[in-house]
This record gives sequence, structure tokens and C-alpha cells, in this order.
Amino acid sequence: MEHESQYTPYRQSVFNACQWLSENGFFGTRRGTGGNVSLRVENRELLAITPTSKPYGDLSAGHICLVDFNETLLAGPFPPSIEIAMHIAVYRARPEAQAVVHTHQSYASVFAVLNHPLPALFEEVLIKLGPRIEIVPFAPSGSRDLAERVAEAMQNGAWGYIIQNHGALVLGRNVDEALLNAELLEKLCRVYYRALATGLPVTGLPSSISVPFRM
Repeated sequence: MEHESQYTPYRQSVFNACQWLSENGFFGTRRGTGGNVSLRVENRELLAITPTSKPYGDLSAGHICLVDFNETLLAGPFPPSIEIAMHIAVYRARPEAQAVVHTHQSYASVFAVLNHPLPALFEEVLIKLGPRIEIVPFAPSGSRDLAERVAEAMQNGAWGYIIQNHGALVLGRNVDEALLNAELLEKLCRVYYRALATGLPVTGLPSSISVPFRM
């Protein structure tokens, strides 16, 4: 393949993103290896993705994998995330997405075990993620079944999802947008959980709201 150095910015961006997510608690544990991040190489069937089973504190940008859409490892000293098939399925189903962030963030995980979709509730969530956060039915981590269920869920055009009994999945047109979407999803889940805990009715956005959801 071409010289690896041309892909250094992609691998660096994935590294920076996973460090930020880890430092801010989005992977659920600080010492664990859960969650994964990928960035598609522009106009190519290639992606940079975190390696499997490696603590984020031990990684460098050179440890980030470069993988093609056939799941062939092209660069990196370790195998890619076991969720590689899921990331590729997202990019195939949603070519407008250039970054994928899968987390085990705390409040989204509450709704993952409740198997409970969420309404947008806020205009910023409606604009960035869509009118509803759907639940992707459970399948074992790293399985083809999970990749297929995620790809099917992608057909609604949203940019944020919760995987049943697993975690959260957000997309972005770039890494920064995907990180913001992970934050927005966690804000929504945190507020909705606390609102439900009061036992009072939760006010949704008016059905007549004219803020456009981007498809």
C-alpha cells in the first residue's frame, strides 16, 4: 500500500478522540478497554480504528489500526477492535458519516438496560441527533448479528443510538462532531433519567417545531 505516513493524521485523530473519551469517563471505566473509535479515510474504503483489548492509557497514535473494508489490517501492531464489522457496517449504510464513536457512557447505559428509546427533548439534540434515540436490539459484542442490527437501525437517518444492554453509538461528519454527539446524547440521557425519577410528566418538544433534522 501507499506510504503509511499519509494516514498519520487519521490515526492521530482517533488517538486524540479516544484519550478525550477515556479521560472524561465515556468508556465506563478508566482502566478497562471498552468502547472504540474510528475515522474513515476520505473517499477510500479504509478506516483508522482503535485496537482491541488495549487500555487507552497505554496507547500511542502509532498503535491505532488502519483497516480496509474487508477487515484486513494494513498498519498497526495490534488487531483492530472486535467491533470492526460494526464500524464498517455503519460506513457502508451511511456514507455521509466519517467518524463513529462507540461508548459505554453511564447515563446512556441506563437506557440500554431499560431498553427504552428517548425523545429528543432539546432543539440541539433534535438538530444533531434526530427526533428520537432508538434502541438497537442486543447481539453479542463483535458479532455479525450486531453489525447487521446496527446497519438496519442506520436506515432512520439519525446520528445517535443506544445498543441494548451494551452502550451508545454516535456518528459524525468528522471526529469533533462525533464527540459532540456523544456529549449531547449523555446530556439527554442524564436529564431524561433525572426527570423521570421525579415522577412528574416530562415535557417533550412541540410536534409543530420547525427546527430541521438533517438527513
